[in-house]
Amino acid sequence: MSRSGDREDEVRRMLDGPHPQVPADLAQRVAERGGRMLRRRLFARRLMLLVACAVVVAFTVWAIQVHPWRVPPAETTPLEGW
Repeated sequence: MSRSGDREDEVRRMLDGPHPQVPADLAQRVAERGGRMLRRRLFARRLMLLVACAVVVAFTVWAIQVHPWRVPPAETTPLEGW
């Protein structure tokens, strides 16, 4: 037999054997854990959105006050009468 055939036979033997017992409340526990995970992800997304909005507001306030797009005044003046 080929190597893949041996593996298939082993898997079939495992599946034909007795199935392990699972706790009766397993589905409920898994659903609760999944709900907690979803709530944590939602909280993390909302927190990141809040931080991003705060960064945009802070940048806008800074840009309005500093005007970084303006050319700074020259430190030397041109000589008159030359």
